[in-house]
Amino acid sequence: MLSSRARLCSVQLPPKTRREKFFAAIKLGFRTAPTGFLSLRNLRVSDSIIMATSSSSPSRPSKRRRENQDEIELEGPKDSAATATATTVESSPNGAETEEKKMSPVVVFAHGAGAPSSSDWMIRWKELLAKALQAVEVVTFDYPYISGGKRGAPPKAEKLVDFHAGVAKKALAKYPGHPLILVGKSMGSRVSCMVAGEEGVDASAVVCLGYPLKGRFGGRCNKLDLLGSQLKCGKEELNLALMMKKGMNGAVRDETLLQLAVPIMFVQGSKDGFCPLEKLEPVRKKMKSVNELHVIEGGDHSFKIAKKHLLSKGSTQEEAEDQAVRAIAMFVSKCI
Repeated sequence: MLSSRARLCSVQLPPKTRREKFFAAIKLGFRTAPTGFLSLRNLRVSDSIIMATSSSSPSRPSKRRRENQDEIELEGPKDSAATATATTVESSPNGAETEEKKMSPVVVFAHGAGAPSSSDWMIRWKELLAKALQAVEVVTFDYPYISGGKRGAPPKAEKLVDFHAGVAKKALAKYPGHPLILVGKSMGSRVSCMVAGEEGVDASAVVCLGYPLKGRFGGRCNKLDLLGSQLKCGKEELNLALMMKKGMNGAVRDETLLQLAVPIMFVQGSKDGFCPLEKLEPVRKKMKSVNELHVIEGGDHSFKIAKKHLLSKGSTQEEAEDQAVRAIAMFVSKCI
């Protein structure tokens, strides 16, 4: 009968990864003899040795080994929890929805000089913008000179900047992390360009719906304001009617546009006398900001298209406005 040492030598050694466990088990078994390993007669190949070792009563590990083991046990659950959390964030559908909502812009929409935010035109375009841009909110407001049903003459655009900027900052505070898009109709678009450069207004883009590149009739403003209040219509509409017959003599106002650093989009009617396209083109070339132009063929300052023009093109007013809104949505998607 072979001795214990001879039987040990005759055992087929396991692979390298288990060989180390093999000798560790032998050493541990000898230390715990006679309760652990009185002999090696019952030992078999490979895993049997490890099983025999685990069934024995090993000696108390050293202090250093106990400390290392405690550290491993403490670190293990922490890593597992972190991995589970990261996996949940990446795979959770709700997380994806939250990220998508966070990217939805908040839009601050300013009215023109002659009509408040409650006008039919503003209400319709507010709905169009909200749907096309998937905005978290489209904020409209009235400048102080026209709020509360007042019909005062609009002041210079520079005097409206502080009030407008306050509205934009409140929108940013209400929806932190959402991109801010400044949209304006006529005069409101010019003020929006000024607000975009104000401190604390981090606008991602400006959209101008009928930018008033050329000034109004100067000396006739007071008479138009008075007549507009009597006829219950704004100075803007009266200016537009006179412009069609006598032309526009105002100077080109491009200072604000040339200073602008925020991406800007112009939506202009091809028959808009406040912004002749041949006057706008050289200004766009001089601008340092990224800018785009969408033209509504046959549209006036409020994008109204004559019926004859619509019939000749086989189109409708709604189709022309839908094309403009889609162009705005594409532009905004590149800016946020």
